Amino acid sequence: MTDPLVEVVCARGHEHVSATHASTFEVTTDDWLTPAGDCILAVQADRAPRDFSPAFRDACATTDATITATVTVAGPAATHTETIVGRGDPGLDLLDDRSMVARTSAYTDDTRTILVDADAAAADFDRDLVEALAGGAPVELRLSVEP
Repeated sequence: MTDPLVEVVCARGHEHVSATHASTFEVTTDDWLTPAGDCILAVQADRAPRDFSPAFRDACATTDATITATVTVAGPAATHTETIVGRGDPGLDLLDDRSMVARTSAYTDDTRTILVDADAAAADFDRDLVEALAGGAPVELRLSVEP
């Protein structure tokens, strides 16, 4: 078995995080969020998919790849963690310079999708974690791919 390839993105929550979207979750490098952004978990990400290593991007571009997204939020009272598992796809080029989206469907867009067939979306996240995000807590998104 091959060791997983890992990419780590650091970001922050925002007062408008609601995490109510039923089929996706997103992290963005933007420093703002409107209330309509119901899939966005975090803003001010320090990296975007374009910054990921070529080896990581290549490993994600196969349907056999298992991609795990671990979201860790350091809230004021506790640290919260959610782990979402999906898969790769040949349509994942991971070249967006602004945002990354995990999807419960098999849909891939031109650059932003980081995993498909996820076993959870924003609406499935623990509400204590979401509350910490709405308070602006720091977020670590750890992406791991096993080819």
